Amino acid sequence: MTERVPVLRIGQVLLVSIQTDLDDQAVMLLQDDLAAAVVDAGAHGVVIDITAVEIVDSFVGRMLATIASISRLLDAQTVVVGMRPAVAITLVELGLSLGGVRTALTLDKGLRVLEQARAATGLEGARPDAAAGQ
Repeated sequence: MTERVPVLRIGQVLLVSIQTDLDDQAVMLLQDDLAAAVVDAGAHGVVIDITAVEIVDSFVGRMLATIASISRLLDAQTVVVGMRPAVAITLVELGLSLGGVRTALTLDKGLRVLEQARAATGLEGARPDAAAGQ
């Protein structure tokens, strides 16, 4: 049986730390779990930490872009953090630009990217139900 990747909540941000190489089934479960978690938590941001990922293929690369698209449709920004140089090179060689996916070198920088994006929308500190009613 495929293990699920935990989705942790930190305030209005969801954190996914991928610690192993994912098979196709685990990737599909992650997409479903994360989409449900964004809705359930009313999250405005998703951070995907891939520090431990050493190898990516085209499926995993497309998954990152798909997760970002799903999150964006659910009103949450996605930041991928901890990308190794070899992973970045592989993604470029595969022709995957990860359009719409923001990146940061560290988790701290990724959280700051989300804070800045949230502040730019003028909704910093606003309750989700209050913002929706406007």
